[in-house]
Amino acid sequence: MKLNQLIGSIADAGRELLNRNRQEVRSIEELCADLSSSKGEAMGTALAQEVVSSYEKMHDTEKVAFFQLLLTRYSSDPETIIRCADAYKLKGDLASFQALSVSVEGPRKDLLRSFNMAPTGTATLVKMRKDLNRLSAEHTELKAVDFDFLYLLKSWFNRGFLTLETINWRTPAHILEKLIAYEAVHEMQGWDDLRRRLADDRRCFAFFHPALDDEPLIFVQVALVNGIAGNVQELLAEEDEQTRNEPFDTAIFYSISNCQEGLKGISFGNFLIKQVVMELRKEFPQLKRFATLSPIPGFRRWLDKELKNTDSALIQQEDRVTLRQLQNEVWHTVASYVEQVRPLLMRLCTHYLYHVKRGEQPLDPVERFHLGNGARIERLNWLADMSPNGLSQSAGMLVNYCYELDSVEENHEAYINDNTIVVSKEIQKAVKEIKVGN
Repeated sequence: MKLNQLIGSIADAGRELLNRNRQEVRSIEELCADLSSSKGEAMGTALAQEVVSSYEKMHDTEKVAFFQLLLTRYSSDPETIIRCADAYKLKGDLASFQALSVSVEGPRKDLLRSFNMAPTGTATLVKMRKDLNRLSAEHTELKAVDFDFLYLLKSWFNRGFLTLETINWRTPAHILEKLIAYEAVHEMQGWDDLRRRLADDRRCFAFFHPALDDEPLIFVQVALVNGIAGNVQELLAEEDEQTRNEPFDTAIFYSISNCQEGLKGISFGNFLIKQVVMELRKEFPQLKRFATLSPIPGFRRWLDKELKNTDSALIQQEDRVTLRQLQNEVWHTVASYVEQVRPLLMRLCTHYLYHVKRGEQPLDPVERFHLGNGARIERLNWLADMSPNGLSQSAGMLVNYCYELDSVEENHEAYINDNTIVVSKEIQKAVKEIKVGN
């Protein structure tokens, strides 16, 4: 019997107990109050299911009121925390420490844990957090509630609970449909496109969680090629006879897509890449290189801001005239302009990757992710993604991050401890050639 089925049978038993004493439909406030004080497993499971059912019927105004209820009625009490902290400072014993821990954690986490008793509780909590992230843009006070959601979801979705599965053409159609819907890097154009991405020279892996039936959390698409690929259009093109018979020595991770917005802020990609590398090495011992072909999602945004900065030491007046033509949607089809703008954009993008920071770390989120995993910046690729998304994000450029297995841990430590950006000799040379103010 599946876990959700077992919980469902417990909920059915609890509903019988509830129905014996029920006289009217209760509000979600009353249900939460009963759930927070419920001691029995069957009754608690039934109450949790009623809360979940009530939430699923809510519109946005009601959801805001529900989250504000969680904020006002189920937050930790500051006076109790201070009193318990003073007691622990005075006594320093286990009992006072436990009392302090309980007071800091507060009743809201316990209530959210109780929601998880429902058969679809975990899935609903993920949906709740998706709604919470959306609604807290206008109701910033709700970020305190999101803190508790994230705290619990990180525990429930840690690596120990996840299963890695290979996705192929034999995978059930309803899961394949979700891959098409969730693809966030290079949009899929239906089933024919998906079939190409699941061909013999491709691999696709995904993480799943036992509490979310047939819902991928994150998936990665891999191309098996000869040498490091530098153009996504070529990578996604139909396989021909020549490429079908070519030997391959490199695995290119060309798309990593998170699937659940409610799990934003929980990193799965680090574990996914490392486990996929292990699986690929096991299946294909001849693989020598593992690299990505990654987007640079923040480059054009940064460039637009830099162009507005009239005191920029990076962009001269003649550069501004040249870059103005990027506003033309078909600039990449004009050969003379492409030749003119290429060295300028490659220089600016190299500067962006190496020098532009958010605090002490790179501004670009994809770069932070791969450097944090121990990769190095290998190569910047010109007009490597000429899709509308690629052109709007990074003027069509993509970057290779290389995972050299012998140095991944060393690179990771250098980045985490010293904020060191590890780059190839090619990138290092390009960085040195950048002249600021000339």
